[in-house]
Amino acid sequence: MTDVPGRLTDLSVTGLALLERVRLAVPEGFTVVTGETGAGKSLLIDALGLALGGRADPSLVRQGEAAARVEALFDRLPEPLIVVREVSAAGRSTARIDDEAVTAGRLAEVARDLVEIHGQHDQQRLLDPRRQRELLDAFAGAGPLVAEVGAAVGAWRETRDALDRAAVDPREAARRLAVLEHEVAEIDAARIRVGEAAALEERLGAARHGEAIARGATSVEEALLGPEGADAPNARDLLAQAARAAAENARLDPRWEATAGRLTGLEAEVADVATEARAVAGALDHDADDLHRLEERLSAIYAVERRYGDDEAAVLAYRDRAAASAAELRDLDARAATLAAESEARLAVVAEAVARLSAARSAAAGAIAPAVEEVVREVGMARARFAVKVRRRAAAEGSPAVVVDGIACAFDASGIDDVAFVIAPNPGEPAMPLARIASGGELSRVALAVEQVLAGADATPTLVFDEIDAGIGGRSAEPVARALWRLGRGRAVLCVTHLPVIAAYADAHVRIAKATRDGRTVTEVTEVAGEERVAEIALMLGGPGGGPAAAAGAHEMLERAAAWRARPT
Repeated sequence: MTDVPGRLTDLSVTGLALLERVRLAVPEGFTVVTGETGAGKSLLIDALGLALGGRADPSLVRQGEAAARVEALFDRLPEPLIVVREVSAAGRSTARIDDEAVTAGRLAEVARDLVEIHGQHDQQRLLDPRRQRELLDAFAGAGPLVAEVGAAVGAWRETRDALDRAAVDPREAARRLAVLEHEVAEIDAARIRVGEAAALEERLGAARHGEAIARGATSVEEALLGPEGADAPNARDLLAQAARAAAENARLDPRWEATAGRLTGLEAEVADVATEARAVAGALDHDADDLHRLEERLSAIYAVERRYGDDEAAVLAYRDRAAASAAELRDLDARAATLAAESEARLAVVAEAVARLSAARSAAAGAIAPAVEEVVREVGMARARFAVKVRRRAAAEGSPAVVVDGIACAFDASGIDDVAFVIAPNPGEPAMPLARIASGGELSRVALAVEQVLAGADATPTLVFDEIDAGIGGRSAEPVARALWRLGRGRAVLCVTHLPVIAAYADAHVRIAKATRDGRTVTEVTEVAGEERVAEIALMLGGPGGGPAAAAGAHEMLERAAAWRARPT
């Protein structure tokens, strides 16, 4: 089973400002985080950003603590994923993934597909034009087209690189060809054979000690067969005598049969050994001229190996490579012409693929824009205009380009398009990229609209919204709440809010409050349900003195939200 990104299920924070020691369980669905201003709601989001590889700020380490620690658990398949980030008061930051030390950059790379935080500009992946292009491609179902473009561009680059290598100055080519031909001729003249040097070393070693070996061979032969013309019994005679005696005993006692057979075999073995010793001694090179020729041959082999390889096999492999390179140089012009034609053909394939991808993007952009604009207006930006700009990149003069619809376009593995999500929040203002929206609340609501429209295309398992209720009232709050609830189907959506209407639509409700412990202020995180949840929403409605009217309003909000959630879909 391959790794499947999983949603955030648990966040633990220790020693981070007011968060002395807190743990937040994150269920599937829509969860709200509420509490008084300054209690640490957004600080909890900052802690999550830190666990995802965000910038480490040592000033957030709680006074008196050596370090702040954030641990996040994700229900990734096939095994859960645990990421840990620590920031010391001295400014040192460490990160771990599944107990393996990594850089903050590596942590961010792994976590980027797990959580999307909407609120603070520096945390928003949605502001990255590359992310916007990815979402547009996913909405368009253009994954196969993107892969096709990447493969086509890769094939073209491979041919182009080969063509660049073939573009050699003629004088340099002639010089290299002369060197290669000389090397091939030198190796061929040496008539190298694999294993020859080892065989020569063995022969020379034996020849250099030829007299001593011959004397030893004679001693072996005489010990086994006796000196020539001697009358004294030798080893073979004695073994023959013993074999005959054992055979006589075997006729009288069968237990001697095995012994007699072994002795007979030993007699034959002794004769064979003596013959072999005589043959080895006779084959020794005693001739000085022969020894000189062997030494010269070995020296020639070693000279070639010093220049071209560690052994005969390496020398022959070098020779084959040199011969192939020489053949390429001899046919350089023809090869360059072939590669140029191949490059043009592959560039045509790139042009056709990027044109189809660009067309698919433009069509999808036309479908996304009105849908997002409609949701944006529902959530409190009634006169906003949203668009997805797909702009083809113009090619610089002299750089590689493909011609699409008569225009020379720059290209890479992503195609020819720059994609930008733009919005004009108010009438009369020009449409601007999302990153230039000044209001965090507006940006969060735009992100919510984008996420709702692209929910089927965005596989991010956990979405976080902060500041989404800034600047909106009751009429806009309910559409925001419903959009957040819809997003929570099949994933985790976490939202920090001050609006009771949004809190009423949540599947789970977490309250953050300040408390005093051992004379110091700390933040406590508590999941509320039932009457505790009614009380929290009543507090959001009417403040500490809201009384029965606020409680009744809270009940009404919760019942209205429950009825809407229970409606047939």
